[in-house]
Amino acid sequence: MTKSELIEALSRRQTHLAFHDVEFAVKEILEQIANALAAGDRVEIRGFGSFSLHFRPPRMGRNPKTGDSVSLPGKYVPYFKPGKELRDRVNESAAPITAESSVDDGDDGDDGDDDSIS
Repeated sequence: MTKSELIEALSRRQTHLAFHDVEFAVKEILEQIANALAAGDRVEIRGFGSFSLHFRPPRMGRNPKTGDSVSLPGKYVPYFKPGKELRDRVNESAAPITAESSVDDGDDGDDGDDDSIS
């Protein structure tokens, strides 16, 4: 589900709210989570999960084009830990995962793109 799909779904469920109010609320919630993480704070939403930062230590990487070793600096990456209620809900209703439909693609999310919330 994308942010746009989330906004549309909430707008359909909350018919008493204008679409732009739902859109504003979703964007503001995401912005506040991002601001808290940028400030080094942890965000906990009881029953859902918590957002925090994990430190990735410096390491030696490899330039895929040249094969040369490259020193990569340490960095902080956003981390989400699902709460017990969310884990239980997902595990009781989720379809079995097959090799083709596996969600974890090994991507740490740092693809160099600016994924900032706007």
